[in-house]
Amino acid sequence: MKATYSQLLLNFKQASGTSRGILKQKETWFIKLETPEKWGIGECGMLRGLSCDDRPDYEEKLQWVCDHIGLGFDALYAEINEFPSIQMGLETAFISLASDDPFCLFPSKFTNSKDTLPINGLIWMGDHAFMLSQLEQKLAAGFNCIKMKVGAIDFDQELALLKTIRQRFSKDEIVLRVDANGAFSAEEAPSKLDALAAFDIHSIEQPLMPGQWESMAALCKNTPLPIALDEELIGVFGSSQKQQLLDMINPQYIILKPSFVGGFRGSQEWIKLANERQIGWWVTSALESNIGLNAITQWTYTLNPKGPQGLGTGSLYTNNIHSPLVVEKGYIGYDNTKKWSTIQ
Repeated sequence: MKATYSQLLLNFKQASGTSRGILKQKETWFIKLETPEKWGIGECGMLRGLSCDDRPDYEEKLQWVCDHIGLGFDALYAEINEFPSIQMGLETAFISLASDDPFCLFPSKFTNSKDTLPINGLIWMGDHAFMLSQLEQKLAAGFNCIKMKVGAIDFDQELALLKTIRQRFSKDEIVLRVDANGAFSAEEAPSKLDALAAFDIHSIEQPLMPGQWESMAALCKNTPLPIALDEELIGVFGSSQKQQLLDMINPQYIILKPSFVGGFRGSQEWIKLANERQIGWWVTSALESNIGLNAITQWTYTLNPKGPQGLGTGSLYTNNIHSPLVVEKGYIGYDNTKKWSTIQ
């Protein structure tokens, strides 16, 4: 078996804002496996400034994996524990190689174009007019679950935008999720969550910066609206540490980004631990290209998840890889009449 890796620089259609800054480009990498008869591909979707494997030796480790592909998946997966996005790409590539179609990793009604998954519409940070424009676009497109980034502009403006939504739509008509990306301090978070709760918010993602377990535990215990851990899961290795985090913080939800937590194998461990503790969860992409998004979406469908997932990021880029993934009226599907563009 031969293994190689390549890099792609994805360009955002428009600069996209989070509380960590403005995103204009996104690097990603692919692992390709080849035998005389078949090939498989997986995406290593490390995200600069956020992934725990954003390290100077990232490509060195990718090359090491390719050079030692003969060790097999299980041995390699264990060896690269501190590189969860490479674990994800490697796992996907092996599944792809073993499949009849390298892009049909988890055959189902979804891949047969017989079923779809509900997803949320994402509103990026910006000034009030920009965010309102995005909101109108998402509502016109038929989304009934909106996720809004908060923490970058004036908080009163963000509340005003939420008020605009709630004046037009009840919580039964439009589900509202907000994502702070750790923008609130422990001192200000309770009052800000109180203000948000007035608008029937489904949940808030990562209100505090990760690593403040005691503060986050206190917030989750007394919160007026459900809290979902996201970045908190990054860099938490091993079952015992994962159990310790969930037992101490006891969040209402966790959010699974396979590229951040060791692929599907790592995500399944989090799901098992969450289910044992009656902690809810959903799956989101992490700004991967359509290669990674396709794999994550197909896998997520097999879980029979509850509620909208965060899988609507495929249209963010000007140079994404063309795929059969389609988003219509708040659902993501797989249109078998559409073809994949050539993978180099």
